[in-house]
Amino acid sequence: MTMTNLRAGAGAAPIDHRMIPEAAAAIANGQHGDPFAVLGPHAVDGGVIVRVFRPGADSATVIEPSGSTVAELESTEQDGLFSGFLPGRAGGQPYRLRYTHGADSWEEEDTYRFGTLLGEQDVYFLAEGNHYRLYERLGAHPTTMDGVAGTAFAVWAPNARRVSVVGNFNSWDGRRHAMRQRHETGMWELFVPGIGRGEVYKYELIGRDGNVLPLKADPVGFRQEMAPSTASIVDGLVQHEWQDAEFRSHPTDWQDREKPISIYEVHLGSWMRGDGNAFLDYDDLARELVPYVRDMGFTHVELLPVSEHPFYGSWGYQPIGLFAPTARHGTPEGFARLVDAFHQAGIGVLLDWVPGHFPTDVHGLGLFDGTPLYEHPDPKRGFHKDWNTLIYDYGRREVENFLVANGLYWLDQFHIDGLRVDAVASMLYLDYSREHGEWEPNIYGGRENLEAMAFLKDTNERVGEYYPKATTHAEESTAFPDVSRPTSAGGLGFHFKWNMGWMHDTLHYMQEDPINRRYHHHHMTFGMVYAYSENFVLPLSHDEVVYGKGSLLGKMPGDQWQKFANLRAYFGFMWNHPGKKLIFMGGEFGQVGEWNHDHSLDWHLLDQPEHKGVQRLVRDLNTMYREIPALHELDCDPAGFEWVDTANVEQSVIAFLRKDKQGRNVLIVSNFTPVPRHDYAIGVPQGGRWIERLNTDAEIYGGSNVGNLGGKEASEHSVHGRPFSISLTLPPLATIVLVQED
Repeated sequence: MTMTNLRAGAGAAPIDHRMIPEAAAAIANGQHGDPFAVLGPHAVDGGVIVRVFRPGADSATVIEPSGSTVAELESTEQDGLFSGFLPGRAGGQPYRLRYTHGADSWEEEDTYRFGTLLGEQDVYFLAEGNHYRLYERLGAHPTTMDGVAGTAFAVWAPNARRVSVVGNFNSWDGRRHAMRQRHETGMWELFVPGIGRGEVYKYELIGRDGNVLPLKADPVGFRQEMAPSTASIVDGLVQHEWQDAEFRSHPTDWQDREKPISIYEVHLGSWMRGDGNAFLDYDDLARELVPYVRDMGFTHVELLPVSEHPFYGSWGYQPIGLFAPTARHGTPEGFARLVDAFHQAGIGVLLDWVPGHFPTDVHGLGLFDGTPLYEHPDPKRGFHKDWNTLIYDYGRREVENFLVANGLYWLDQFHIDGLRVDAVASMLYLDYSREHGEWEPNIYGGRENLEAMAFLKDTNERVGEYYPKATTHAEESTAFPDVSRPTSAGGLGFHFKWNMGWMHDTLHYMQEDPINRRYHHHHMTFGMVYAYSENFVLPLSHDEVVYGKGSLLGKMPGDQWQKFANLRAYFGFMWNHPGKKLIFMGGEFGQVGEWNHDHSLDWHLLDQPEHKGVQRLVRDLNTMYREIPALHELDCDPAGFEWVDTANVEQSVIAFLRKDKQGRNVLIVSNFTPVPRHDYAIGVPQGGRWIERLNTDAEIYGGSNVGNLGGKEASEHSVHGRPFSISLTLPPLATIVLVQED
């Protein structure tokens, strides 16, 4: 306790600058919850009392910033604790400290002479849970206070008795840099002079039971050590001079359902490796990955989670450093350069975002201040038994604010163009992967997680409010209604939803031997029953090529030629089917082996013509998809699609039309058997010549080159209920695309 009622003047008793023994012991033992009440300068009548704590020091002297001596402080019974009265000084007058230990001496700033960090507006919005730029205040920010360079730290830990910043700069001694608590918000803050970018740090907390907790990484840390090390690194907000103004000012609006969207899903750690199987850094990826994606004609790249994660085998889906790009590929500035390079190449960047759960690693968010803070306190709602992870408490305003602000952070600081939200189904259902008795219904008796729904709606609304060109994509694997409808219309507010049903059905069909496909014909057509219930993305993602599922090519039946032909036919069907497109890396050239996150893709396969042919096909599909409006303009509108032939179950032939807003037609025909069909009559809506724009059986793709060279003239012979028809040759295991000649 500071004694402030004593006076120093002529004939007056000396100022008593001593500390109450209990307070001195608490400071020395690192148990004092309010160190600013004891340490630092305290104005009293006639001058200032200064108290400092520097374990191991033999003496402490207050000096002017110029270096001249002001006063030597008296040592106390506690090691490293000094105090003294400085007559005639004002409370805000700057000073420094000189310490000695034996023959050594050094100078330091006094951490406890600096004022508060969080302003009134910050406190107000943090307390409300509406501080959507909280990353500008929380975390570690190199800054200058009162002309002194250092770092401002702030962290949320409302139930802790004491929080300290620890690192090499204080020998990881939690007694030395105990923080100031802002009781209005549960935040703790401290300016530590003399440290800047590159310093490693963690937080040491004492729980409300008085026990010291495991050291914690910063929940809003912007950089972390390379795994398996777990400390945060002082870095501040990313420092990068962006060169993507032209891309970001382009009138293209990716929320527009009429735009072509073709997404290349990438795991940065295994797309390509360097010498000795080393990770490529972000600049290497900018040199290699960006031109590849551009050459292949994709409109977007989607990155598996880049937030720092301790377990590499989680592929980023168990993140701890939500604000820190993984150090496996370099610095945050390096990641910014990668995004910038994509933008300069005209490619949008989507980020896989994981607000659904987090791992139990002791340095992470779990029991952060000794209590269930970020996680829901009820294990029925706060723990994933399948994944051994913790679930956020979406109903707690500070947690929701933390997550929403994190999503916005990537859009703001790294110019990300959209968020693909992982595992939405696990968030939406209280009984997700739980047996009877392992979950409790909501207040209305239902199984929906109302708080998670509110969080997702809020996220999508805030994205729309602050970044109106950005998109959000839901990986939602159930029939939950209105996922991609606006919140104003009662939906969750996503722009797009992954069509997991289409993916499962069509892959099931393609894995069947062609002789059996007649019994599974509906798997290729059923998707159109619900195709317009959401704004769909057709995903062939990483989840389909792991855990023993094999590669896409490996799923295809038959000999080697048939495997490649099946894959090409499937890609042709997918790229022309209503819905935006997504394919995981390696699928575009027929990767043979199952995806292995520990190794590069098998790029050497491109020396073989079959693989080169698949790659060329995907490139041409992307080009055609973007160039022909009928293939994307009405992706989410039933006016853009018509079935032509779905009844030919015996021959496994499927035909349909795609249309643009001007009524121009594109005919797509797939033959899913290895038998070529000659003189096959297909009904068309108009006469004239129909030109074969693409044939997955073309020789340039590795096919047998059976097709309709030169196109076909329509005759006035009604087939399939249409006034005209064309007689086609259907190549074996192939998809062909025909457009009307202008």
